[in-house]
Amino acid sequence: MSDNLDVRVKDETGAMLGIMRASQAKSLADERRLDLVMITPNAQPPVCQIMDYGKYRFDTAKKAKDAQKNQKKADIKEIRLSITIDTGDINTKSKQARKFLTDGDKVKVSIRMRGRQMARPQMGVDIMYSFFETVKDIATIERKPAVDGRSIIMNLVPINAK
Repeated sequence: MSDNLDVRVKDETGAMLGIMRASQAKSLADERRLDLVMITPNAQPPVCQIMDYGKYRFDTAKKAKDAQKNQKKADIKEIRLSITIDTGDINTKSKQARKFLTDGDKVKVSIRMRGRQMARPQMGVDIMYSFFETVKDIATIERKPAVDGRSIIMNLVPINAK
């Protein structure tokens, strides 16, 4: 920063001190045993603040760490079905999916087709939609059932996550 540059200066409390030369602002910061930090260099004139830069860096790092600690990463849980599944088994699997969805996790529902089942993938897609009907009050479809090689995959997310 050149010394003959005009800058807008804030003090350590955030109060505006006005526009002054950079050298004058630097000497003012030195008197208070603090640092002169350029906050907005693209403004006209640039904005500088008098602060303890070490404390500022510590506080921002601490806020970032706290924010990361409070985040909940949504896990992806998997439920496997089969084309020959019966309604009782669908209800059992849907109870498990409900538990995952109420915990805030995403659910990946998959069907692995074998042998002659490969000739009728639409049956698997129909089973996926009937499974979704059992959990549609607490979930939405993020990825519609799609045939991917030998598998049919559908992703569900909790309604409150959107």
